[in-house]
This record gives sequence, C-alpha cells and structure tokens, in this order.
Amino acid sequence: QVQVMESGGGLVQSGGSLRLSCVASGNIFKINDMAWYRQAPGRERELVASINSANIITYADSVKARFTISRDNAKNTLYLQMNSLKPEDTAVYYCNADIQVNRNEEFNNWGQGTQVTDSA
Repeated sequence: QVQVMESGGGLVQSGGSLRLSCVASGNIFKINDMAWYRQAPGRERELVASINSANIITYADSVKARFTISRDNAKNTLYLQMNSLKPEDTAVYYCNADIQVNRNEEFNNWGQGTQVTDSA
C-alpha cells in the first residue's frame, strides 16, 4: 500500500510565500511522474506544475515565474515553492504521483489536499 500526504498549506497575505510538501510512503519501488493540482471552489481541478523522473518540468501559465516545483528522490518528497501569492491562488492543493510498487505495477495516487488561502 502506498500513501501520499501533503502539508504546508495555510493562510497568507497577498504577495507572501508558502512551501508545500508531499511525502510518499509505503511499498515504493520507484516514483515516476509527480505533480501538483489545485481546485478552487466552484471550479474544476487544474494542473499547477509537474515534474517527471528526468526532472522535466511544466507549469501552468498562471503560475510561471512565481511557483517552483522540485523533488527529492532520496526522501520520496515533492515540493512546491509558491511566491508572490495572489487571491486567485486560493484553492485546495493536491499532490499526485505515479508510483511503481514493483517492476511491473504502477499506480496513480492522490493526496487528501492542503488548503491555501490568500487573505487579500
């Protein structure tokens, strides 16, 4: 069994910063693609940023130059550094990871989410 769990959300003033973390635990053989998504009230879940096992990174246009995604493979951890936060960044942020439990089986895993609120 594999789990991913986010932390680091909270209340922040506009222009402020937060760092989200996502730790994967359990029977992990290898972690492939990892990503951050977010969902604001009344809106669909959207991709914020992704990073694959070769450290190829993509960002949504709305967060480019403000957010930085990174991963520490030794710690099975994904990060999202969020700077210059705006009211429109307010959302529940979810971690997503494709995790192999052996050479032949890979499962897609979601965390439970962490709330980020810009107190503009």
